[in-house]
Amino acid sequence: MDWDNARVFLAIHRAGTLRGAAAQLNIDQATVGRRLAALEASLGATLFLRTPSGYVPTPAGEAAARPAALMEEAALQLQREMQGSDHRLAGTVRVATTDTLAVHFVMAALARLHEVHPDIAIELHVDTSIASLTRREADLAVRTLRPTEPDLISRHLTRRAGALFASRAYVERRGVPDIDAGLAGHDLVIFHPSVAPRQSRELGGASVAGARIVMQVNTGMMLQQAVRAGLGIAELPIHMAGGDPGLVRIWPERQHWYDLYLVMHGDLGRSARVRAVAEAIVAGVPD
Repeated sequence: MDWDNARVFLAIHRAGTLRGAAAQLNIDQATVGRRLAALEASLGATLFLRTPSGYVPTPAGEAAARPAALMEEAALQLQREMQGSDHRLAGTVRVATTDTLAVHFVMAALARLHEVHPDIAIELHVDTSIASLTRREADLAVRTLRPTEPDLISRHLTRRAGALFASRAYVERRGVPDIDAGLAGHDLVIFHPSVAPRQSRELGGASVAGARIVMQVNTGMMLQQAVRAGLGIAELPIHMAGGDPGLVRIWPERQHWYDLYLVMHGDLGRSARVRAVAEAIVAGVPD
């Protein structure tokens, strides 16, 4: 199994469908299918069972997963080391963050970077899922969680506060929750459990028991838009929601703190263009 075939195999193994694998590899679905068929023919083994719900690894497929992953790690390590020795302030750097952080400061920091280093091109990946820096889904990430992977390094950027907010129309219609009674009887908008599992249990330090979850979203911008639309109460960053004239802060005496980190793979610390992007992001964090 060569590296190109290993990439196709791993993409199908992780996605469970040809379409999902094609999206990961940025190639068309038919090409993925042809490469899988050629790989199975060359190995003389069936690697996946084709089922209505997706591609399920056979015993041979499960056996191939670990050596393919080791092959991937070796290839990516070589790529990181080569990029790490690159002293040019030119080329592409992949940055992963969320939509709210991009709007809040990351985009402005990258705009200032472009003025100084116009030959550095940015691939900005905006998502609430945590991009894998080890698998080179991103070179840098701005996260609200400190990574635990030993090959990643992180820098604390700042600490921010969040609180509960609702629209003025919602408060006029439903009133402000009694802090002693919690959120029972009120409508809530929360992050999907895949993004913030805590919010399906508690919000703003109060239990969601007895409340009605009317919407789950997977991005911060959609969370704030849902609150503006009057759908319910949500937990929002104070620095973004506090200045919104259409929103009312619920229980001003309560807030919770969260941290922001800049994360990168240790092997990329020697890359001039990655360092330049990292320094621009650090310098762009608002006071």
